[in-house]
Amino acid sequence: MDFLFNISGPALYIIIFFAKIIEVSVSTVRLVLINKGERLKGALLAFVEIMIWLIIVSSVLNNITEDPLKVFIYAIAFSLGNFIGVTIESKLAVGLSSIQVVVNVENGEVLADSLREKGFGVTIIDGRGKDDSKKNLLFVQLKRKKIPEAVKLIKQTNPDAYITVNDIKSMMGGYIK
Repeated sequence: MDFLFNISGPALYIIIFFAKIIEVSVSTVRLVLINKGERLKGALLAFVEIMIWLIIVSSVLNNITEDPLKVFIYAIAFSLGNFIGVTIESKLAVGLSSIQVVVNVENGEVLADSLREKGFGVTIIDGRGKDDSKKNLLFVQLKRKKIPEAVKLIKQTNPDAYITVNDIKSMMGGYIK
């Protein structure tokens, strides 16, 4: 690991910058995986993360008073790493979600049929809205990757639908596309 202590100037700044971005991106994805119950994947990423962290922190702290720019580079990379990590995680879209849709009772069955034709499982419950108006509540559990497809279909079928999306930590039974 002494090779980093022998590098200085722009080369060291570039190494710190990109290594910190990678480390924080890995950390962000690791936290999401652990939250979603993917403990083994999270543990493996934790190993990679801490190895990178130890190497980079030791190089930043080495002669820090003579080269304080390393701290600035480290901080910028930390911020950018968070942004990139969240972007990566949103592309991976690990886990399950639940979509709840509220529509007028006249539109509920049509919307449910449209969703079912595309392979989504839908449960309909009768409800009442403002001024005692009749509503249908549609519940759809799905993989997070499928949220854009389902929301697009809902909006195409019923542009006035009230839609909420929530993450699901765990689920037993039911149908998931």
